[in-house]
Amino acid sequence: MVATRIAFSGTHSTGKTTLIRRVEMELRAAGLTVARTPASFAQKAAELGFPKLHKQTAECTEWIIAASAAAVAEATLKADVVLIDRSALDPVAYWLAAQENPDPAIGDRLWRLVHAHAATYDFLYATVLDPTVPLGDCRDRDPEYRAAVDQSIHNLLISLNLRHKKITHADFNGDAVQVIVQRAIAKAAA
Repeated sequence: MVATRIAFSGTHSTGKTTLIRRVEMELRAAGLTVARTPASFAQKAAELGFPKLHKQTAECTEWIIAASAAAVAEATLKADVVLIDRSALDPVAYWLAAQENPDPAIGDRLWRLVHAHAATYDFLYATVLDPTVPLGDCRDRDPEYRAAVDQSIHNLLISLNLRHKKITHADFNGDAVQVIVQRAIAKAAA
């Protein structure tokens, strides 16, 4: 059996983790085994000494993508569904938002890395920043940087031609969770 991989992208404090927890509970209630990758790879990168957020480097970005990809691969060994809290796009979007003039050669290398990992996702969901929603407890409270990350994610989705579904803040109170769950159940059953 091949695990269904569901990835989530979005700038910080847009509700990704809350959404993932709700999806996870519903999938477990439906009888599926679920693994969830942590969103903490950027924190681990910082603990190792990599600069992040406004100072994020290409090396840090590559490390986060590789660490996440390894965690996803490991999770597929024991789960029907793997929920990926932060897709491979996210670290690249943070890197882009930190750059005034990104080096095109580095960008090209990172795009290829993202595209390779994103090709393994069965579903990709991208939260949309709503600046009217109060910011939760997060480490970076810079609204311009947060907006730049959000814009970079959505630009990457389009430029890399990645099939995805946008999730707005209003969708959280709608049927977004049920749609995600039903698609996952159908894919896992196939």
